[in-house]
Amino acid sequence: MLRGTTMKIPNHIFREYDIRGVALEGYGKSVELTEAFTFCLGQAFGTILRGRRSEGNPRVVIGRDARKSGENLSDALSEGLRSCGVDVVRIGMVPTPCTYFAERFLDVDGAIQVTGSHNPVDMNGFKIQIGGASLYGEQIQNIRSVMEKGGFASGSGSESYLDILPRYIDIVTAAFEPMTGLKLVADCGNGTSGPVVIPAFSRLGIDASVLFPEPDGTFPNHHPDPTVEKNLIDLKASVANEKAWLGVAFDGDSDRLGAVDENGKILWGDQLLILFARDILQRRPGAAIVGEVKCSKILYDEIAKAGGKPEMYRTGHSLIKARMKEIGAELAGEMSGHLFFHDRWLGFDDANYAALRLAELVFQAGVPLGELTRDIPTLKSTPEI
Repeated sequence: MLRGTTMKIPNHIFREYDIRGVALEGYGKSVELTEAFTFCLGQAFGTILRGRRSEGNPRVVIGRDARKSGENLSDALSEGLRSCGVDVVRIGMVPTPCTYFAERFLDVDGAIQVTGSHNPVDMNGFKIQIGGASLYGEQIQNIRSVMEKGGFASGSGSESYLDILPRYIDIVTAAFEPMTGLKLVADCGNGTSGPVVIPAFSRLGIDASVLFPEPDGTFPNHHPDPTVEKNLIDLKASVANEKAWLGVAFDGDSDRLGAVDENGKILWGDQLLILFARDILQRRPGAAIVGEVKCSKILYDEIAKAGGKPEMYRTGHSLIKARMKEIGAELAGEMSGHLFFHDRWLGFDDANYAALRLAELVFQAGVPLGELTRDIPTLKSTPEI
């Protein structure tokens, strides 16, 4: 590794909400997320964390998704952090919301999820948190600046390994009563949701058919992006064959949810928000609920009609999450399928939890999802591109 060196970083790698670039050779593009880059990223983040502490080593959680480049990038990231005197807790291959969960429940200063989300197989990236808040905008650009300037902190950090997934599954499932006999189909898309939802469905008595549950970063069956209709073909067919009452689909790192009803009709993010808002507002009248600019106007009208306080905000999961916390909203979401529950949950985007909330609504209503959503107006909006 290149200890203490500075490097020129392409600006386009540093996005508004994360750091993202090409991570695998053999796809006709130059690798951007090299091990040297990632080591330097660890040094920069470690230096920032060291500057926030007057004594003792900061601690950081590192998780990763199923992509082939994830293990090597996690190794390099950990090495860079430890070279700055940061203690690292490795939690292995987990959904992004599990990494958020780990940051909440462990005594740590920050967290990094190595994930390419729903991007092409050669891509990967880093979602970064400090103190439970996702970094975005100028905070992401500050990391780039520290990487370019160098002058990193030095020290000696430790590395430990923790299997936190069982605890996460325990807490997720404990939030629900049994839904015995509910017929549901889930398409995991060979992402990270399979190891979570299979035991969760079983514990709750859900009669689930689970498609493509094995994590595989090559995504051999279809790309794990539930906002693209062609990626839901298998889900629709299985819902029809199984005579299920609903179908759910996950993106690669399990922080975005897609859904179809018993007839194969897709419910986009704002339609799901209407459904969840109605339920929450029955128990929490007057609650604030946040959508984003891509959502249909009907969403905000329906929230107001149900007795809530709607707010339209800028697109971006980090921005939405921050705004939700700022105004004390009980629910927030985007067209892309990022759904944030403060009501009965922890406020971060968690498709595993959101899928169970949707299943719960269907089970409690005693009718298939299409019947439950029949009075939701047709929304003239576009899913995430």
